[in-house]
Amino acid sequence: MDVLIHVFVALHIIGIAALLGGFLTQMKAMGAGTARFVPAMLHGALTMLVTGVALVGLNQADDNPVNNIKIGIKLLLLVVILALVYIKRDEEQVDKGAFAAVGGLTLANIFIATLWT
Repeated sequence: MDVLIHVFVALHIIGIAALLGGFLTQMKAMGAGTARFVPAMLHGALTMLVTGVALVGLNQADDNPVNNIKIGIKLLLLVVILALVYIKRDEEQVDKGAFAAVGGLTLANIFIATLWT
């Protein structure tokens, strides 16, 4: 079970890398007002959602403690990120506020995951 949990953690990290990487590649475009949500951001967020749900289930099945408040907050942030990216995924230009919100929420999710013990 530990190997499976570690595989899903690795996939979860790949998802966050795709989401954050997509955001960072559009930072220069955001300054010019031409930023858009790239497909990697949507796919990364979906990967995070699927692997995160799987991780909670696997950890509970393995009798590992799960902080449900922390997971709930992270899930809420991810749902907002997914909603913003999904709704505006086909737009050629995304307003700076929505784009910055996705980046800020992504960073908040990372810091919650790593600093909240």
